[in-house]
Amino acid sequence: MLLPILLVVILMCVAGHFLLQANFQDSNLVEYMLAALPFAMFGLVIVAFKMAAKNEKDEQSEQDS
Repeated sequence: MLLPILLVVILMCVAGHFLLQANFQDSNLVEYMLAALPFAMFGLVIVAFKMAAKNEKDEQSEQDS
């Protein structure tokens, strides 16, 4: 379940490097998107940690039963 999140973060990283090219530097929209990119990645990491913690909790409750 965490693999799709990893792939999205990798695509965001590649897209960020692509948007840093010289022909996109005049666009304000691209500048704002690049500024928000680390925050979006951080949010996805938080979601991944919550999913992993929930999965571990579910496995722990199965072992206790």
